[in-house]
Amino acid sequence: MLLFNTEHGFMEAIVRGYRLGIINSTQYNNFCQYLKVQLNGTEYGELTHSLPSPITTSILSATLRRNFVEEFRYLQANATGALSHFLAYLTYEYQIDNVVFLITAMLHESATTEELIERCHPLGLFEALPALTVARNVEELYNTVLVETPLAPYFKECLKAKDLDDFNVEIIRNTLHRAYLEDFNRFCGQCDSTTAEVMGMVLAHEADRRTLNVIINSLGTSIPRETKIALLPKFGRLHELGVSLKLANAEELTQVKSIVEAECPEYRQLLDAAMSNQKDDGKMNMTASTLDAGVRSLEEYFFEREVSMCKDAMLYQFSMCPFYAWVKLKEQEIRNIVWIAECIAQQQKENIHHFIPIY
Repeated sequence: MLLFNTEHGFMEAIVRGYRLGIINSTQYNNFCQYLKVQLNGTEYGELTHSLPSPITTSILSATLRRNFVEEFRYLQANATGALSHFLAYLTYEYQIDNVVFLITAMLHESATTEELIERCHPLGLFEALPALTVARNVEELYNTVLVETPLAPYFKECLKAKDLDDFNVEIIRNTLHRAYLEDFNRFCGQCDSTTAEVMGMVLAHEADRRTLNVIINSLGTSIPRETKIALLPKFGRLHELGVSLKLANAEELTQVKSIVEAECPEYRQLLDAAMSNQKDDGKMNMTASTLDAGVRSLEEYFFEREVSMCKDAMLYQFSMCPFYAWVKLKEQEIRNIVWIAECIAQQQKENIHHFIPIY
């Protein structure tokens, strides 16, 4: 504890200062009436004061994200030792998302490399990223671009997929995220006891979220059981209880629900709520809500649990947990503000309160 405070105490103080700037429920309620005026009274005031009215959601999102990235880069520039490695791990998730985005865009869009890079998340940028757009197959993608990046160990398992098509891109996405989560979990387990314990719970929750996402999204497809199992994280509550292997056999959503209810009851209410908000075609809504539907997705219910866990993680001193928690809470804050702005822009004020408050 004393050694942590000696080496990383200043950085912990900085991130706790960042946490004090996170917007609370009262401020969100005020945003619903006068967004730009109320933003001027927050830590975003200096950034949004000069923006034109009305603020477009794309400009607002880019502005908020730029502020978040600058704060994170300050932490990264001043971190040392294990904390430096911990913060680097947080950027790998963004790198994976950028890689998958560029591959997908390359298959379906005619935009220039510069235009695509501008749409990537700044925390996931790396020197070789623009070269992804010239890769013609998975092996070339690895050998010419990713072999010298931190993602190389995760990407080796993707080499079985030869062609860059929509199906293999999804396999690559889930394989990379699974390998990353397992590696990050191993790293956290080697850190101080508090970080190992708390991050173990938080990452187990993320592993379970990805497990359910893979299983539910693969229903009704021709993906073999062995492929499904290979995409599932090898840790988390669902894995420890042996539920993951049973879920891989499920062919219908009701089977998934029955297995989870019987084996892992802590997710029962979450699945019940998500299934009650099924889309008209009977399929579960997995991703973010749409303004015209007013339907909450399974992913959003997991975000709610993540916010609660990260708020608790912020309370632990002399550990790396607050750094991870702040990043996730900041991401949710940006999603909340952009959601409110989008509802105002599209005159959908009846859905404006469908965000996830933090404090």
